[in-house]
Amino acid sequence: MRFTLVQYPAAIAQAAQAVNEIDHRIGELKQHITKLDGNAELVVAFDTNLKNDNQRKARRFEVLQVNLEYEQAMKSLNRLSTDRANAMAMLEQLRNEFSAMKVEMRLSIVDRLAGVESRELVGL
Repeated sequence: MRFTLVQYPAAIAQAAQAVNEIDHRIGELKQHITKLDGNAELVVAFDTNLKNDNQRKARRFEVLQVNLEYEQAMKSLNRLSTDRANAMAMLEQLRNEFSAMKVEMRLSIVDRLAGVESRELVGL
């Protein structure tokens, strides 16, 4: 969708705000995932049957795999990451269109000025 020159700054700001909102949601989700990771670490830390790091890592992995909340959070994080990439692409597109339109407007002004100067030279 192409905007007029004066509409682009608002559209760019709105697209940047959408990226910021997605970044905020990603941050919240990462905090939640960190909490779930911490809970898994607690389970592993107090399991006296685990004898070495490999067993602890395997048990932690196992604890997280059966946690449906963790699985859902990871899926949401992946979806939000894709949404963010798409929002960034839209933002860049708007910025590029705005830059291109500014160049087109400048060229139009130059063409008009060149036409006026040419007419003045031939006495019109």
